[in-house]
Amino acid sequence: MKPSVEIDEQSGFCFGVTTAISKAEEELRTTGRLYCLGDIVHNSDEVERLRSIGLITITHEQMAELHDVKVLLRAHGEPPSTYEMAARNNIEIIDATCPVVLRLQQRIKDTYNRQQRPQIVIYGKNGHAEVMGLVGQTQGQAIVVENESQLDSVDFHKDIALYSQTTKSVEGFQEMIHEIETRKSPNCNFESYDTICRQVANRVEHLRDFARKHHTVLFVAGEKSSNGKILYGHCHDANPQCYLVSNASHIKPEWLADATSIGICGATSTPRWLMEEVKDRATEILNL
Repeated sequence: MKPSVEIDEQSGFCFGVTTAISKAEEELRTTGRLYCLGDIVHNSDEVERLRSIGLITITHEQMAELHDVKVLLRAHGEPPSTYEMAARNNIEIIDATCPVVLRLQQRIKDTYNRQQRPQIVIYGKNGHAEVMGLVGQTQGQAIVVENESQLDSVDFHKDIALYSQTTKSVEGFQEMIHEIETRKSPNCNFESYDTICRQVANRVEHLRDFARKHHTVLFVAGEKSSNGKILYGHCHDANPQCYLVSNASHIKPEWLADATSIGICGATSTPRWLMEEVKDRATEILNL
């Protein structure tokens, strides 16, 4: 009996990424050229596809040299300094910041502007585009922590407000809360706000179930995708026969040799067309 090959219907772009790419494609259909501040999505194959139709990825330094053009801000969001730069250089912003990220930016800004300002701690990946946008709401004063050991930079005798990068794990955030509650002074006020995107978080259990129901799983994600690494980890925990691939060329035939069924899934930054190519390659290897 030949193995089945199934693509997970719930995998692929989240709402924020879908919107950003739609805005880019709409502008490119009209003008054939658009600048994007940073990779529009953490998937090099999708970035290359958009580059081929006129999307030009730039850095903040390159944006500072531009004038009188349009620049797309991707779903991750940007600090206030980017909008200030655009205004100085007469750059028209096409803002594709995810609504979930925008709300989080505003909440952090409001906390920062309080008369009795607490220490603002962000559970997130240092240097990540979204986190840089969040820290920018505090004029660079927020403390970013990726793990419990980095909490040493927090003053546990002062009030603390904890937020999370939208794509971090719920379990990791709960561990961070527990650690702060354990270490804080009894006299300091501690507030925690679960700002994790449920469209991302709710995929975890579904992906675990999907991985368990297949003999072999191919998880498709770009090398730069932090969300991809997290979701792949959950899939691999559920099924050790889970392999991480960036595209179809990374599949090793020996992975599929004894497979009775093959599941293909991906990150919130993985385009559907890429999963389809992985399915086609797997089917070709198996001579289905």
